[in-house]
Amino acid sequence: MSTIRNEVLYRLYFVMAMLVISAVFIFAKAVKISVMEGEYWREKATDKYVQFRRIEADRGNILSSNGSLLATSLPYFDVAFDPNSSGMLESDFNKNIDSLAYCLATFVDPTYTPGAYRDFLIQKRQEGAQYVPIKRNVTFEQMKLVRQFPLFNLGQFKGGLIVMPKFRRERPFGLLAHRTIGYVRDGIAPVGLEGHYNELLAGEDGQQLMMRVGEDMWKPIEDLAKIEPTSGKDILTTIDIDIQDVTEEALYRAVDRHRAQYGVAIVMEVETGAIRAISNIGRTPEGNLWETYNYAIGSATEPGSTFKLAAILALLETGHVALDDSIDIEQGQTMFYNEKMVDAYPHKLDSTSVQHIFEMSSNVGMSKLVQRYFGDTHKEDEFIDYLKQFNLNLKTGIEIDGEAAPFIKEANDTKNGWSGTTLPWMSTGYEVMLTPLQILNFYNAVANDGTLMKPYLVSETREYGNTLERFPPTVIKRKIASSRSIEKAQFLLQQVVENGTAKKLKTDKYNFAGKTGTAQVNYKRLTDRTHVGGYQASFVGYFPAEKPKYSCIVVISEPREFGIYGGEVALPVFREIADQIFATKLDLQAPINAVKPEPLVKNQLPDFNIGDRKEMEYLLKNFGLPYVSTEDSPLALLRAESDTLSLLPYTVSKKRIPSVVGMGLRDALYVLENLGLRVEISSGCGRVIQQSIKPGTPVRGQTVYLRLG
Repeated sequence: MSTIRNEVLYRLYFVMAMLVISAVFIFAKAVKISVMEGEYWREKATDKYVQFRRIEADRGNILSSNGSLLATSLPYFDVAFDPNSSGMLESDFNKNIDSLAYCLATFVDPTYTPGAYRDFLIQKRQEGAQYVPIKRNVTFEQMKLVRQFPLFNLGQFKGGLIVMPKFRRERPFGLLAHRTIGYVRDGIAPVGLEGHYNELLAGEDGQQLMMRVGEDMWKPIEDLAKIEPTSGKDILTTIDIDIQDVTEEALYRAVDRHRAQYGVAIVMEVETGAIRAISNIGRTPEGNLWETYNYAIGSATEPGSTFKLAAILALLETGHVALDDSIDIEQGQTMFYNEKMVDAYPHKLDSTSVQHIFEMSSNVGMSKLVQRYFGDTHKEDEFIDYLKQFNLNLKTGIEIDGEAAPFIKEANDTKNGWSGTTLPWMSTGYEVMLTPLQILNFYNAVANDGTLMKPYLVSETREYGNTLERFPPTVIKRKIASSRSIEKAQFLLQQVVENGTAKKLKTDKYNFAGKTGTAQVNYKRLTDRTHVGGYQASFVGYFPAEKPKYSCIVVISEPREFGIYGGEVALPVFREIADQIFATKLDLQAPINAVKPEPLVKNQLPDFNIGDRKEMEYLLKNFGLPYVSTEDSPLALLRAESDTLSLLPYTVSKKRIPSVVGMGLRDALYVLENLGLRVEISSGCGRVIQQSIKPGTPVRGQTVYLRLG
């Protein structure tokens, strides 16, 4: 029995000992938390309900070349009410609550009646609420109105008004240059100028101490430690609104008409490299047209025949090729090893000149020329060196992230697929990869007499309208080729328009130069044929040809209707853009007084005009027409003799009807009505060409009918 009792006591002592140990442990932990770690945990508790929150900075503007807004941040506000604000007096609340409820129900939230809004606000005050949402995304004008409401006009602490500013990015011109302007969004890689200049545009966010008053609701607390945000800087782009608009409209219509996969158009200023317009129109999976991707900069493809300018320039640089040299083009087809090369258009020419090869864009002729002068194993690298001399192996360095690198094979590099057919195919724009901008920059250098410029989109940064930093045009290379070769290349590009593949769309209003291009895309070379998945049509050139101001490239990928060739798909877009630029840019128009006019001869001068002498003298002087006046008289007869004008006296008999043929209507009426004659106008306008009564007839108060013309 005693043994059982002892065992129970032992167990009881053990339990008691464990309880004492636990109590000591809990007490020690409580002392540690409250004394040793007290400050840390108090701060943690405070941080959960009171913390510094970010105040969004006003993002800088993106401006066009003339200062128009391409992208800007408009302020919006979230408005709330603290019915238990620390500075609010009970008397102020009771005095203004009816008027406040009426204003809110009338101008902010008409789903409430004034009475219901009043009861709602009183209930929230009684519940001790500190944050009552009023309206989100309020405009600046609406916010100014809300600030004038009763009670709210007392301010944040006395009136309980809480206004939280934020900004929304807006584009006044809609989708104009959408992809080039770009965007910055959470979780997505930055795009365009917004992305590249994000740090500059973003400014610096501020901080303000705020109290948590609900799920994701924070009420600002007045605090001296508040850090005001710093607004972002502005960037002035080279984009010309007028040219950009023309370019996008022309490209959109072409992509839509030809049911193409996408289209690209770029306009660059020849002398500076400034991008005046850049447009990308792509087709979404649903078939809609949208600027889905910046193909102009980010997509490198085989350019096709527009690359022939690089091939011919390399040939000219050797000094062994003349434009009147003859080459056998074998009626448009030849073989390189086991591969057949054919011309795009069928013809029966056996041989022709180098110039005509370029004009007609003969694949056979160009590839045979390149193979003749560079086909030797020891000379293939010379052709590649010339392409590097033209900078075709390097990026342009445009200030937009994502520029695709060009692909130019190294000679005899079998790892990259170099073979015996690479050189002839490369000469016609295959087995090389370039973006539209890289091709355009090469043509721009040719137009610029060989000077290669860096394409750029931003000319300066600004703050509050003041210039912070300017970015002048940058010369990449003074000469990509000799002046002799450049002049011949310019001549060939003009001849393409005069006599070659672009002849159908030349205009007598101005001269332009350029090259058409048609490339196969998504093709597979099979043993017996080549399977072609589609075509890429392009045209690249510049205008005016004599003194180039703008260069332009148009690329239409995979057109499905109304043609596939560069001359019928891309060239019309180039012409439309060039026509519109010529119509709107006065600096492209030649002044009418630039050349001293040749003296006018008799058949070009006014003759046998009768009218008031003083008015005639006034007009002759203002038009700069020299004349001889014999004597003074109220009326004068203007006669042309050889290249001289004479003002002769003209007298009117008071007894005989005079001739008024050649007079203006006002002078004819003056002469006839002063003789007591009635005048009727039978038809026409302008000067008198016929009168009903013959001159010399006695005056007897008749009615004279005049015909004008």
